[in-house]
Amino acid sequence: MVKTRREFPSEGDLLLCTVTDITSHGAYVELEEYPGLKGFIHLSEIASSWIKNIRNFVKEGQKIVTKVLRVNREKRQIDLSLRRVTEQQKREKIQAWKRAQNAEGILRLAADKLGKTLDEAYREVGWRLEDRYGEIYAGLQIIKKRGLEALEEAGIPETWRQVIYNEALEHVELPTVKMKAQIEVTCYKADGVEAIKKSLMKGLEELKKETGVKGRIFLVGSPKYQFEIEAPDYKIAEKVLANTANEIINTIKSLGGEGSWKKIT
Repeated sequence: MVKTRREFPSEGDLLLCTVTDITSHGAYVELEEYPGLKGFIHLSEIASSWIKNIRNFVKEGQKIVTKVLRVNREKRQIDLSLRRVTEQQKREKIQAWKRAQNAEGILRLAADKLGKTLDEAYREVGWRLEDRYGEIYAGLQIIKKRGLEALEEAGIPETWRQVIYNEALEHVELPTVKMKAQIEVTCYKADGVEAIKKSLMKGLEELKKETGVKGRIFLVGSPKYQFEIEAPDYKIAEKVLANTANEIINTIKSLGGEGSWKKIT
């Protein structure tokens, strides 16, 4: 269960729910993001295909992603759909939920260290990060990359800043882009093996020039090698991939060999 700032969801929202009761007419669920609220999925909104047994589609205790169809605040009635949620929406919602859980865990750790409550952590830090960066966990990622300046920009009280920054450094994972290339290098001179090794080492040296990038080169089958990298974003990944591969090719050619490379998916 993670906190939300709203009392009720809105029409069109995607919600993570837990199935509590199943009837011949549909399924009742608890809304994970709205403590105390329940929703109902009518049989016609369970699946697009004909339903012989509803339990072939949902089971008690199962966590599902649903779409909000209607909200009646007075009756506290939420009508939901399961069949209108695409697989991509389901994956994205589950990922967002996991990020929210991770963010809450970090806020809780920081609050404990300052002798504050989780509610205070949300009020003084969490919601301010959400307002500034669109999502609490996204804000924590920016804090890890940019430091205390990002906390100050979000209006986080000074008493929280260093603790939140430390927790972000330890517990937040930054997004990465993975990219790979195939490299062919040959050298038929007497010291050809050493020339190949030297060219690959020069490539790794080039790779290390970029902060925050990891990579490795391994033999696929002579004369082919595979080069894989992880970088903070696509632009950096493209640049490092090309620079490293070109450094390998230029080095092997300077040592009397030949080489080529191509990006692979």
